[in-house]
Amino acid sequence: MPGVVLIVSVRNGDRVEEGQVLLVLESMKMELQVTAPVAGVVGGLELKVGDRVAQGDALVVIGADSGEPSSGAAEAGAAR
Repeated sequence: MPGVVLIVSVRNGDRVEEGQVLLVLESMKMELQVTAPVAGVVGGLELKVGDRVAQGDALVVIGADSGEPSSGAAEAGAAR
């Protein structure tokens, strides 16, 4: 669902574990945690606190250990 970024807990290049909190969004007066769907390396993160996101936006890409998104990359986004 659409919302506003409250917290950005990771940066590009950070290694994350499955289930780790990446972002916290506020939507309709609720806080929503966006967690890593898989373990890997964060890439493609261009959000900052206060940014607005829309439903379906890809917020973060979790790629292989090399830091480069691979064919097995997973997206953590507002639509999840």
